Amino acid sequence: MLDVGRHPNIELMTYSQIEELNGQVGDFKVKVRSKARYVNEDLCTACGTCSNYCPVPIEDAYDEGLRTTKAMHIYYQQAIPATYYVDEKACLFLTRRECKQCERVCQAKAIDFNQKDRIVELDVGAIILAVGYDVFDPAQITEYRYQEIPNVVTAMEFERLLSASGPTGGKLYRPSDLAAQAKTKAREEETQGFTVAKRLAFVQCVGSRDFRFYPFCSGYCCMHSIKEAIVAHEHEPETTSTIFGMDIRAVGKGFEEYKIRGGNRSNITYVRGRIAEITEGPNNNPVVTYEDTKERMIKKEDFDLVILASACVPTKGIVELAEILGIQLDPYNFVKTDPLSPVDTTRPGVFVCGCAESPMDIPESVVQASSAAERAAEITLQPLLEKGKAVA
Repeated sequence: MLDVGRHPNIELMTYSQIEELNGQVGDFKVKVRSKARYVNEDLCTACGTCSNYCPVPIEDAYDEGLRTTKAMHIYYQQAIPATYYVDEKACLFLTRRECKQCERVCQAKAIDFNQKDRIVELDVGAIILAVGYDVFDPAQITEYRYQEIPNVVTAMEFERLLSASGPTGGKLYRPSDLAAQAKTKAREEETQGFTVAKRLAFVQCVGSRDFRFYPFCSGYCCMHSIKEAIVAHEHEPETTSTIFGMDIRAVGKGFEEYKIRGGNRSNITYVRGRIAEITEGPNNNPVVTYEDTKERMIKKEDFDLVILASACVPTKGIVELAEILGIQLDPYNFVKTDPLSPVDTTRPGVFVCGCAESPMDIPESVVQASSAAERAAEITLQPLLEKGKAVA
């Protein structure tokens, strides 16, 4: 991201969205709304003083709501550009004309509540959609009790718990303890008596391969769960993990070996079976009731933490964006592509890559992004090549 941010031929327009697209391949006219940050990008030094003095706590979206940030914040510490911005819905000044504490303490004089949204018009030859994906909300599967049982979390929430920059500094403290700490307004460093989660259960295909929701396979979930279980074992050698699934789809180069190594070295057990329900037992422990299809038995087992591998679903707002761009979507609302050219959308000059097209893992996304970049270059350079031939 740093390389992109300082590249002379790349202009980053963050906190912006496309509002209108006209023209044709090689000669598109794009209108982009650049949203007001209420912070001057050229003056902000990302020192964090404004956030420290901001009196309004909000959920930290980057940390999946596991801790709070402030209405004046930066999305995460390595964000590009390194500029803070104001949450319009939470800021006391923008909602009630009160406060302005951030403006008073900012030594760089970067706070500007007079900022307005700007409309920027661009002339471009090609467009590449790399808008990513969202994850399925497992609360829709009521038998899993997500949001009812605090120690049932999503894979993304678990990812943040494992991170050294996350809400627990990489310690696998259970959300039930974090919630109790928040109620008592205890300091973050006061973690005595916290239970470190050592018995982990991973539930695969949550929302995917399920005709009630999404019948397709999300592609990356099996390997993601194995990776998380291995990292958890690296953090705490006593950790044991059980991965519940219909099967483990380790289809990439070296994936099967990685799966076997996880079982041999990281205390991972693979159970072929479906989860019937998750209930809460003593000490806030989730209790998993499942069918072991190999032994043909119904079993119950309690864990410290249950992790739900949620499905890869189309990103929020893709329907509206598709209407603006004049492209078609498939029945699941992923971007529809040419069967013989999987990065070409239904509108010439508009290309797609990554999970905006279909569920895929990082290596496949990178390969497809390279293909989309090549197709865009081909489109934009073709007129120049033809002009050169004519001159010759």
